Amino acid sequence: MATYAEFKRLGQSIWLDNLSRTLLREGGLARYVRAGVSGVTSNPTIFHKAVAESPYYRDELARLRVVEPNLERRYEALVIEDIRAACDLLKPVHDANAGDDGYVSLEVAPRLAHDAAATVAEAKRLCGLVARDNLLIKIPATPAGVTAFEQLVAEGYRINVTLLFSIAQTEQVFEAYLRGARAWLAGGGDPRRPKAVASLFLSRVDTLGDRRLEAIDGPAALALRGKTAVAMAKLAHAHYKTLFHGPDFADLKQAGVRPQYLLWASTGTKNPAYGDLLYVEPLVGPETINTLPDKTLAAVADHGQAAVTLEQDLDAAKTQMQGLLALGIDPGQLGEELQTEGLRLFSESFEQMVELMR
Repeated sequence: MATYAEFKRLGQSIWLDNLSRTLLREGGLARYVRAGVSGVTSNPTIFHKAVAESPYYRDELARLRVVEPNLERRYEALVIEDIRAACDLLKPVHDANAGDDGYVSLEVAPRLAHDAAATVAEAKRLCGLVARDNLLIKIPATPAGVTAFEQLVAEGYRINVTLLFSIAQTEQVFEAYLRGARAWLAGGGDPRRPKAVASLFLSRVDTLGDRRLEAIDGPAALALRGKTAVAMAKLAHAHYKTLFHGPDFADLKQAGVRPQYLLWASTGTKNPAYGDLLYVEPLVGPETINTLPDKTLAAVADHGQAAVTLEQDLDAAKTQMQGLLALGIDPGQLGEELQTEGLRLFSESFEQMVELMR
């Protein structure tokens, strides 16, 4: 079994993909941090579950129902308290790592995903409300979201670009980060200020990819099941290395700008036939983050193995993608479908969350 600190020694941060007032009030998050977890991600689905199940929101929600008529503002008041508390808990990690780690993510409302200007305004407003330097604002990687991301980086905001499901989407986000960082520097900004991560979702890629392979049937198709997400992640990281350790980033690196790390998201295995660490053990490497739900964190502590594996089997990863294309399955198209579906699911969770405020 591996400790979370062992992953950190290999250059990979382990974050928790969960946040609730129960975790905060009963010390669960503090225990994770003491064990080596160094960040937190949240989303509308996580907060919907938290508010629906935790008893620690009831009194505050009852008060807000009297004093705050706007349902979405009631939701904000609840979750921003949690975000601030998590940021404060992780501030020592953030300070000890000179701003490289120790972040908490809060998502912009999914209904703004196709409006760049509104996304920029909302990101700034949320940053002002939370008022913590170790906050990452989550923005979906829609075309409008990528535009907003570039502008926000150019203005010194720290961002988690989410709902990435393909190499092509990830490459677009990396390029936007480079443009935004150059604009920030050109305006006289501190080169150590820009901080962004690119959240590449994994398990959903295999869920949809496997469905398409099973529809084709036959030995060639079935042999490719359960391998697409890891292959995608390895190849996305290969592009990360080419970009952020190559000439395109050299001037920014020399100035002191941080690269935009890849973050592995959606890392709980959805198919029970697959190992519970399918999206952990093959993807360990420096300058990466893996955000894990509680169940997967427990599996890491129980039987996980920490070894640098991310750059292994790149030829097999390329063969996997070529095999999909040969069968008429375009990984880029899968990514577009999954991003649309992911945005729909987050939008539904957000609306359900707001309905809980009544």
